[in-house]
Amino acid sequence: MKLIEKIEGEQLKKHVPFNVGDSIKVHTRVREGEKERTQIFAGIVIGHKGRGVNESFTVRRISYGEGVERVFPINSPRIEKIEVEREGKVRRAKLFYLRGRKGKEALFVKERVSATVAKKAKASAKRAKAKETAEAKA
Repeated sequence: MKLIEKIEGEQLKKHVPFNVGDSIKVHTRVREGEKERTQIFAGIVIGHKGRGVNESFTVRRISYGEGVERVFPINSPRIEKIEVEREGKVRRAKLFYLRGRKGKEALFVKERVSATVAKKAKASAKRAKAKETAEAKA
């Protein structure tokens, strides 16, 4: 059993840079005859399952009005890189409820805002309001 774990450990990628609900771009190598090119699949991560070598994630996007889902193995050598475009804030591990939505609703997941960014935004809004009231008095 230890031999299998050792072999699997060599093939594992160390860090998964995204969570369910994030909008990501997955860069995959596609082979067409003798040529090899990079293809990008962009969408929302709606699920993540498995452990170790069998770990995979599902990405969903709307293409020409039709929902398209693609399952990627995380440890695949075909995946060049994964870019996180936008972090999403969700309360579920699986976002299958997005399948029933149409239009912009199907693309919408709340954006995750860090606490420090939220505080800064609140403070700048407060300053702007104070400045407006000071100008109105003058």
